[in-house]
Order: sequence, then C-alpha cells, then structure tokens
Amino acid sequence: MGPRGLLPLLLVLLGCWVSVSARAGAALAVTTEGLNSAEPAPTTPRPAASPRPPGTPGVPEPSSNPRPGLVTDVAALCACDLSPAQCDVNCCCDPDCSSVDFSVFSGCSIPVVTGDSQFCSQKAAIYSLNFTANPPQRVFKIVDQINPSIFCIHITNYKPALSFINPEVPDENNFDKLMKTFDGFSLSAESDVSFTDESDVPKTTKYEYGAVLQTSDAFLRLPSPLTSSLCTDNNPAAFLVNQAVKCTRRIDLEQCEDIEALGMAYYCSPQILRVPNSKTKVPITVQSIIIQSLNKTLARLEDAGVLKQALVGAGPDQVCTRVVLEVKYRLTYTDAGEVTKADLSLLLGTISSATVPFQQKFEIRFIQQNTKPVPLSGNPGYVVGLPLAAGFQPHKGYPFGSGIIQTMNRYGQLTILRSTAEQDCLAVEGIRTPVLFGYNMQSGCKLRLTGAITCPLVAEKVRRLLKGQGFPDYVAPFGNSQAQDALDWVPVRFVTQAPHMKDSCQLPVALVIELKWTKYGSLLNPQAKIVNVTANLISSSFPETSSGSERTVLISTVVAFVDVSAPAEAGFRARPTINAKLPFNFFFPFV
Repeated sequence: MGPRGLLPLLLVLLGCWVSVSARAGAALAVTTEGLNSAEPAPTTPRPAASPRPPGTPGVPEPSSNPRPGLVTDVAALCACDLSPAQCDVNCCCDPDCSSVDFSVFSGCSIPVVTGDSQFCSQKAAIYSLNFTANPPQRVFKIVDQINPSIFCIHITNYKPALSFINPEVPDENNFDKLMKTFDGFSLSAESDVSFTDESDVPKTTKYEYGAVLQTSDAFLRLPSPLTSSLCTDNNPAAFLVNQAVKCTRRIDLEQCEDIEALGMAYYCSPQILRVPNSKTKVPITVQSIIIQSLNKTLARLEDAGVLKQALVGAGPDQVCTRVVLEVKYRLTYTDAGEVTKADLSLLLGTISSATVPFQQKFEIRFIQQNTKPVPLSGNPGYVVGLPLAAGFQPHKGYPFGSGIIQTMNRYGQLTILRSTAEQDCLAVEGIRTPVLFGYNMQSGCKLRLTGAITCPLVAEKVRRLLKGQGFPDYVAPFGNSQAQDALDWVPVRFVTQAPHMKDSCQLPVALVIELKWTKYGSLLNPQAKIVNVTANLISSSFPETSSGSERTVLISTVVAFVDVSAPAEAGFRARPTINAKLPFNFFFPFV
C-alpha cells in the first residue's frame, strides 16, 4: 500500500474515533446526574444533533414569552398558597404568613410537601406548629424520604419530562410555519384569545336581570359585607336586584377626609349608562339630604349641593362631620331594559372616636316606569285598620290554579252596608264601606213595607242590599297574599238561616260576617292570619201586609273579628336520654 492509499484509511479511522468519543461524552453526561431528581442538574454540553427532515415533530424551541419555570425545590413549593401577597389560613408553607398569623392557626393543612412520589429517594419539607411558644411558631425541616416500592425511579436522565413543554407562541417569524402545521386559527398564547373581529361580536342592547349596572368609569358600587361584617366597597349593584344591607366601617378618624366611601360624591358622582356599552348616561339626582347630629337629631337640607366630609375640633376631641351613614337608590327602568332615572337619598351624620367603628346602611330599589306599586294590607300579616283583600273564584271554564280575580279598588273588595243619617234602605243602595281588619262594625237602615210591593221582590232587593254588587268567594289569609296562589286563600262559607212558616213573608234582615284569625309565626313578632270566614244571612218571617197598611223593618250588617290563637307556651327541648348498653362479656369471668 502506497502513501496515497494510507491517506483515505487514516481519514476513516479518524472519523470513527470522533464518533466514539462523542458517544462516550453523552453517556458520561447521563450517569453523572444526581440521584435526587428534585434538585436541578448542571448544564452538560451535548453533541450537535443531526438535521431533522421536514415535517418531523420535535421539541419546540423556547418562545419569547415562556411559561413559569419548573420549581423542584420542596422548600419553595406550597400547594395551599392560593392568595397572592396574603396569608392563607392554616397554610404553614405560605411565605406571606407571620408569627401573628400562626397564632390563629389550628394546624397545618398540608404538613408534608414532597416532589414526585415515584422517585426512590427525594427531599421532603415537613411543617408543624409549636403552640407552646409565645407567640406560636412554625417548625420547618427538610428530611430525606425513601420510597419503599421496588418499582421506583432511581435516576432520571430527561429533566423536561417532569413538566409540560412550553408551547410555541405565534409571532411574525413562525406564523406561516404554524399555519401549515396546525391548519387553522386555533392557537393561543397565555390566554384563550379569539381572532374574531370585535365588530362581529353582538353587543347587549338592554339590561337583563342580574346584569351589573355600568357607569361611565366602571360599575355602580353598593358596599356590602362579604366574609365579615366590614364593608366591601367593590360590590356591584345588579339590575332588578333589590338590596338592603348593613355593614361596619372601621376607620382612623384623623383620615376621614381622605376616605372616598365616607363622602357624598362617591355615591352621587357616577353616571349610569342607559343600556350596557352605551354612550347615553343617566345622572344620579340627589332627592334629599338629612343631617344627623351626635345626639341623633335630624334636620333636612335644601339645595345643599355636594357636601364633603370634614374633620373639625369639638373641644378636646375631634369629630368628622357630613359622613355618609345611609344611602338609598331609586332607579326607574322600562320594560325594554333601560335605566331612565336614578334618584338618591342620603343621611349624613357626625362621628367621633367614641362611635368608631360605625354602621352604614345601603339600599337600592327598582321601579318600573309608568307603573304604581301595589299597596298591601300587611307584610305578611294583616295590619289593623287596613282593608281585607278578597276576590272571586274563576269561571268554570278556567282552571282553579289560574288565580283569584280581584277588583282594582282595594277598598271595594269586601264591603258592607253603610249607615246614613236618613237610614233609608232604598236610598243607601250602592253606598258601601270597606271591612277593615281588627274593626268590629255594625251598620243598618230601615225599610218601609207596603202592600203594593210583593214579598219575593222585596226579599231579592234586601238580599242585594246586604251582599252588595259582588260578594267575594275568597279572602286572602295574609295582607300580601298573591292572587296566583289560589289554593292558599280562605273560602267564604255562606250560610242562610230562615224559619219555615206558612202564609208569611221570608225577608232577610241581617248579614253577620265572622272572621276568625290567629297569631302566626314568632312570639316576638306575631303576624295576623285569617283562617276562617263565615257569612250568615239571617231571615225573618213577616205576615203579608194588607193593602193600605205599612210596616218598618230594620236591616243590619255585623262584622266580628274573633281571635282564635292558641295560648303561647314556651317550649323546651326534651332531656337527653342515655341509651348505653354494656357488652355481653363485660363481667367475664365472674358471671
């Protein structure tokens, strides 16, 4: 073999030696990693990879906006740390917790923090509380934990397999390649981003029930208590959701002028959008301002404008005046879901260091435009002096569940004959007076009978005079009973009493309405409930009037309320009974 033949042979041997050296270096990099996979391994140089054919999947390169890095240090892991920059209750591994927080802990919700449990050996962080110390302290230590399973991972040679691979974020350089790979607009970065044009998204043109009331800056705020009795100012007001809440405000009196929630402008300056995402704004109009002094006296202000709270001196002490104590919103809306008017009533008061913390009240009510609220006779029980709610049974063609039919005049639903000075029954026909709850009533008139009028005609006329134009079939049990709840209404039991005598005129002379009611609910605040209604039409016999003679008959109506409440008795729980049984071999071996 000449010198020219040795040169190719040397080149082949040199290439083989480089290949073997590269493989040995790769194997050495794998075996030198630590046994504990929870600790990051040092970066090891790897041989250059051969070019991959087009279309072959591989590990994507790190994007310009990577996901959070992999955390493998058990001392930095904390699964119960859910609130950023805030201590979570019973979370002993939360770095935001201090010794003051540990004093109210009952224990550690996660006492042991480990990595992947499939490894044969790994670090474990153990947390506990030392309640004997003052204040209580957190005890933290790191130990080596051994996995007794024979099917455990002793060495891991691919660290990225322990976490998800960072996805490739589309940008101007790789967009075309990703379009060919995934075929569509289904990619997303940190959040689910839609590529739909904003103009194609349908916009809400009206407020719906429960929707947040939008304002020019954000939304209408109605402070309320959430997890405690303290006021939370970022509570949004919802459309058609009536609210009335109370919450406690704890402040530093010297900083009262800097707290926005204490000032009147915080509640009257926002402008409500007429509909969501609209440019039409509805200003909040202040209807009334009432000032309350320290001794609880009230005074109303007229055209006072927007008042700001002020810290003033009162002798040796300081007080903060014109502080908002009560807020009442009245919002008018249309059936199309638009807010047309917003009214505001305020109660401003004076607070001192002795009254801090103090209580604030917030209320919001919605009233439909061009409608009047339906007056009630009680809520829920009847109130003495208000008219009874009554109605008629639906026609036979309608189901009974369709509701009770009532007249619009609440003072004309259950009425009786009204007495006049003339006491002429023929002249007072049609003049009625309402039956008021709790009022026993009696009225009457005189009827002159002559022989020119037949008995059946007089009897029918007197019956219409006593019952009125429409005597109801049902009476509401409560003052706020709904007409659609027909099964809850109390039926009127109509009874007719008439003697049977021959050759006499049976003439109704009295109508006695007896209403039985009871006290319903708590002993501290009982509610009046009607449980039975009886209308008794009493007739009397009169001999036939001869021609030329005249007779006067007294016609009367009586309403009586009868309290049928059972006597209230204080209830006590039954004494606990001990049902203890000894085991069958308790006295063994003596018995």
